[in-house]
Amino acid sequence: MTPIDRLIAEQDITRLITQFGLLNDSADWAGVSAMFTDDARFVRPAGGDPVVGRDAIRASFESRPPRKSCHLITNIVVDVTAANEASARSTLVLYAAPTGASEAGSPALIGGFRDRLVRTSEGWKFAERAGFLDLKVSFA
Repeated sequence: MTPIDRLIAEQDITRLITQFGLLNDSADWAGVSAMFTDDARFVRPAGGDPVVGRDAIRASFESRPPRKSCHLITNIVVDVTAANEASARSTLVLYAAPTGASEAGSPALIGGFRDRLVRTSEGWKFAERAGFLDLKVSFA
């Protein structure tokens, strides 16, 4: 892999990670689930059992109550380990409120994701996306 190929892969993966937050905030569950491989594993930052498989991941998002959210994703570090494999870590700040609200009614959550990614014929996809929480920030 050339240095340019590595930079392109890092940029493509960074875009995928950022796009995850944008599609999540717009409740585009088809778009979110398309970012995963068919047999991917997903663990929400709040924890719980892994959701396995693209269809199950989509169903898990569709089953959530509607909400208004803003995912701020930063500190993205990508490590391309082979031409078609990579890992990444990112930091997440999440604000969420009931649909129609103009103020966040729950504490902000700070955490992130640890990802394992593979390059497919359709581009980079999440093979595993494991979320975690570090802090809950209470509003004063």
